Amino acid sequence: MVVITLQRNKCIGCNYCVELAPNQFRMSKKDGKSVLLHSKDKKGFFTLKSNDHVIYSDCKKAAKACPVNIINVKNI
Repeated sequence: MVVITLQRNKCIGCNYCVELAPNQFRMSKKDGKSVLLHSKDKKGFFTLKSNDHVIYSDCKKAAKACPVNIINVKNI
């Protein structure tokens, strides 16, 4: 299982996550911050749990590229 967590309130809107993992991330037209698609919000932490291991590598690249280090990706 792949677990992706986004701490959205700290997002600066750089768009790297969308460029590197476009199937998991989008930029909000309302506030210009990243949105983790199909995630659940719990106190500002947006989490997506998926059995699709194909998304792991792109999301890991997005997490590494994030300048404010708000994306966490685990493969468990």
